[in-house]
Amino acid sequence: MIAIIDYGMGNLHSVSKAVERLGFEAVVTSDPEVILSASGAVLPGVGAFGDAMDNLRETGLKETVLEYAASGKPLLGICLGMQLLFAESEEHGQHNGLNLLPGKVVRFRGPYKVPHMGWNRLSFRRSSPLLEGLEEGHVYFVHSYHVIPEETNDLLATTDYYQAVTAIVGRGNVYGMQFHPEKSSDLGMKLLERFLKLCR
Repeated sequence: MIAIIDYGMGNLHSVSKAVERLGFEAVVTSDPEVILSASGAVLPGVGAFGDAMDNLRETGLKETVLEYAASGKPLLGICLGMQLLFAESEEHGQHNGLNLLPGKVVRFRGPYKVPHMGWNRLSFRRSSPLLEGLEEGHVYFVHSYHVIPEETNDLLATTDYYQAVTAIVGRGNVYGMQFHPEKSSDLGMKLLERFLKLCR
């Protein structure tokens, strides 16, 4: 069973349906016991970093996510959910994140369109069970902020948007995708499937 963590901010329905289409049981839940008993967990997210962290703290789910990550079972952050895995964000002021991975979330700066929106090609940076057997291709992004990881070993894939932009991260059992795999056609679904297979 895959827990889709419901803390009040996220594209829960589309992620849940994508998990089910791939043949796995998905449960959208805010119940700590259900989350902690799951074989895999997904932390989705749409919106502002500070609001998301406030919701996680107020619901008590911050501790649940940290406990889940410490259990060694696979955890995947999607879009804002990936950014929350990191130490801090400058979105609308300074905010502390879950600090499961070292690094900072910063706004795109430059004479180009923000948010970064549309289909961009992934470039794989290092080997990972998440990428095994896959070929580089295009996935769908919508974001105004991006992650600068402190540790290059945590960087699994980047995309190019006037600079190298963090697209997939991973350390141990903790993974993140800046794009929406459930909206990213064939490659997105294959990446999501790779994660789900790690949960067995």
